[in-house]
Amino acid sequence: MENTNTVLSSWESRLLSILRIIAGFMFIQHGANKLFGFLAAEGAVRPPLLSMSGIAGILEFFGGLLIVLGLFTRPVAFILSGQMAVAYFMVHAPSGFWTYQNKGELAVLYCFIFLYLIAAGGGTWSLDQMLRAKSPKTT
Repeated sequence: MENTNTVLSSWESRLLSILRIIAGFMFIQHGANKLFGFLAAEGAVRPPLLSMSGIAGILEFFGGLLIVLGLFTRPVAFILSGQMAVAYFMVHAPSGFWTYQNKGELAVLYCFIFLYLIAAGGGTWSLDQMLRAKSPKTT
């Protein structure tokens, strides 16, 4: 069992990176839909750029891109976690308590994935890690 734990522990940071990349890539799609009409229904109207939905699209697209790259992971995740909490309580919660009922599952999951990234960082495969490794050490 000890060997299994060692193998699993060696993958911990890599799996964190995979979670970050997949969550960021999925989040980009929400922003691309709002900003560019990506995969939107025919005849769908894009929101004005400076509306709440337009600003959400900007955060989702560019924040998701930074999350995928693992660049500024913690501060970006902080902003996006907050955005998802606001989205849940403003849009979904008024429709009922249960997330299945109010269609807020994604907002809650994104909120807590980003909350985790605030604490955990970007993982091994991130630009944050690469920049940290190249920075000169000060004593």
